[in-house]
Amino acid sequence: MKSKTLAAWLAFLGGPLGLHRFYLRGFGDTIGWLLPIPTAAGLYGIERVQQYGQDDVLSWLLVPLLGFTIAACCLNAIVYGLMPREKWNARFNPGAPQEAEPGATHWGTVFAVALSLAVGAGVLMASIAFSFQRYFEAQVEEGRRISE
Repeated sequence: MKSKTLAAWLAFLGGPLGLHRFYLRGFGDTIGWLLPIPTAAGLYGIERVQQYGQDDVLSWLLVPLLGFTIAACCLNAIVYGLMPREKWNARFNPGAPQEAEPGATHWGTVFAVALSLAVGAGVLMASIAFSFQRYFEAQVEEGRRISE
């Protein structure tokens, strides 16, 4: 039986590593195996920012990948947490009664949804702000270079 609360917490805490996908769909899930790729690329982008500064073009392309991956996993946690018990059990616990306990919403589920909403929105806005700021600064620099 797959617990909705555990799936929401796995999506929130271990989503960028695909833990929620492995929990719900098993180790044969392709998306679960692909999720660490943008996570690692984003972490490499953060490392490049620390090494080369914010003027590194590759870093401002890679850093948002991590942010968007975290935000998408937080969205998954919200979707899991808000899914009705009947739909959860029909989808992830086939053969179980519709009112089975693993599909129930508990306080732990509510906290996972609330934290996912706060963190996901913050990370998404920060990723968008970082990438747009770097993009427009690069455009201004290019305009200055052309005008000289």
